[in-house]
Amino acid sequence: MWLAAPDGPGARAGSPPPPPPPAPPATLTIARLHYDGGGDWYAGPSALPNLLAAIRERTALPVAARERVVTLTSTDLWDVPYLYMTGHGNVHFSDQEVRVLRRWLEQGGFLHADDDYGMDASFRREIARVFPDHPLVEVPLSHPIYHLVYEFPQGVPKIEEHDGLPARGYGIFLGDRLAVYYDYQSDLNDGWEDPEVNHLPPQLREAALRMGVNLFTYAVSSTR
Repeated sequence: MWLAAPDGPGARAGSPPPPPPPAPPATLTIARLHYDGGGDWYAGPSALPNLLAAIRERTALPVAARERVVTLTSTDLWDVPYLYMTGHGNVHFSDQEVRVLRRWLEQGGFLHADDDYGMDASFRREIARVFPDHPLVEVPLSHPIYHLVYEFPQGVPKIEEHDGLPARGYGIFLGDRLAVYYDYQSDLNDGWEDPEVNHLPPQLREAALRMGVNLFTYAVSSTR
């Protein structure tokens, strides 16, 4: 019987090969939603890289340095746990996109909609098409997104003044799982951007980053 040559000193003929090295951990990231309707889906280009850097520095989660840009019909959507959308204008989903988004969320995805001031009416209209049977409700202050890593006893922090209204966090629950989170009159995106973009006080930028860390941590821990 033919036997393979020994791999090194002391190796015996017929010895099993050494086990392969462990696979590197999967890299997680955020997907930015490229939607139709005319709104600036690309608003705040430095925001998500800064949030991902904060997640990498403050948690043990293996995250990428950059986000992915996806559409609702892109196969890349199914590789990410956290879908982020923002903007100042109109949002529109096609009938096919409505069906895909609902299926993706039902299968464990997490959508974070961040009103950058001007997206409210169209987002509410479109998400009601996705879930006509699950209205947006205010997320209770006891929910883990406000306590998972950092404490937010008053809920989502208010980062920009806009209309002067209090910041609110709304959501859609599928069973016990929060599948959609919508921050209104907060504008976390502005707090994630580079400091020279919006000239916000350091404490507001820190609050926004902390809230983002909570949201991402929840998204990746609740998808399975």
